[in-house]
Amino acid sequence: LQQFSDTGSRKEHVKITSESKPGFLERLSETSGGMLMGLVTFLLSFYLLFTNEGRALRTAKSLDEGLSLVIPLDSIHSVSQQNEGRLVHLAGALTTSKPLFDPSYGLSIQAVKLKRNVEMYQWVEYEESTEYEENGEIKKETKYSYNTEWKSEVVNSRNFDREIGHKNPSAMAVESFTAVSPNVQVGSFVLSKGLVDKIDDFKQLSLSNLEDPHADVTRGGDYFYHSENPRRPEVGDLRVSFFYAGLSGDDPYLGSADKVTVIARQRGDQLVPYHTKSGDVLQILYPGELSVEEVFQKEHESNTMKTWALRAAGWLTMFVGISLMTRIFYTLVDWFPVVRDLVNIGLKAFAFCVASSLSLLTISIGWLFYRPLWALLIGLLSVVPIVVAKSRVPPKKQQ
Repeated sequence: LQQFSDTGSRKEHVKITSESKPGFLERLSETSGGMLMGLVTFLLSFYLLFTNEGRALRTAKSLDEGLSLVIPLDSIHSVSQQNEGRLVHLAGALTTSKPLFDPSYGLSIQAVKLKRNVEMYQWVEYEESTEYEENGEIKKETKYSYNTEWKSEVVNSRNFDREIGHKNPSAMAVESFTAVSPNVQVGSFVLSKGLVDKIDDFKQLSLSNLEDPHADVTRGGDYFYHSENPRRPEVGDLRVSFFYAGLSGDDPYLGSADKVTVIARQRGDQLVPYHTKSGDVLQILYPGELSVEEVFQKEHESNTMKTWALRAAGWLTMFVGISLMTRIFYTLVDWFPVVRDLVNIGLKAFAFCVASSLSLLTISIGWLFYRPLWALLIGLLSVVPIVVAKSRVPPKKQQ
């Protein structure tokens, strides 16, 4: 059964598929496969949690080491041999040897990076599915809708449910690219590739001062359009915009050169990675002019955020793993609606408590070699979810 309706550039159709309801043995077989996947996920969570704690503590120790050794430079315009091989701090304006060009569009800019972003007007497919049971069969109703949008990547219309009337070109006539200056400096110091990679605060370049580069290209706002009518584009039309990062010279329209703060090892006139005793690497770059203390505070905050994000990911991985491994109990009772719902709630609570306890226990083991007292406290804390869960069990069941 299919229904069609066209609303301007948006098209929709509905497809209904049905399959027989899986039997008990089939569901049990699927659950067994899920249990194996759950076991792999469960074991992966231990690795993620344990290595994250080691990484976080190693990074914190490296930052403390760096703070105790760093030397602020008196001048960025002279290279002192006294600081050879040492960790140095400097701040100043970015400079590059020559401008970056895009000859196809007659555009140049004195910057560290210039990015050409090409988008094509294409069909995009969206789908919404709902499942329901009818006459002992599981039916799936999927609504497919199509809309035309500007996209940076080629959307493969061969994967659409209905390609007829929604066909996209297989490639773009103009490609996106990013040009990077081969030589980036702050004063007399040349930045390593790792430091240049950190200059990624892209801003869109205004095209209002430029003329249309070709007869078949029209400028509209901050875009160049490869289109007969940019106001009413057709599938396959292109629009091109430009972005820059790290302005490295004074520009009449964009202002003065961007300033950055760098902490890295001095090697001749180059700024390269510094290897700490803790086994980490320090090569830090931030936009603006910051003091040594401000830089290391930002790095500590970044490390803390990353640590908590990975802890949350580790806990969630463990919760999913336990849920998949205990799913078989739900399958065994899924033909009793009331019992099924109670078992489902019980299994979720069980997974939550066990994941919380084991996550805390794994974190405490990760801290054991670095901070034994904290490890002991977290280890004791890991017992709390189990104790709380036991205290929630009704007295009749405890007897």
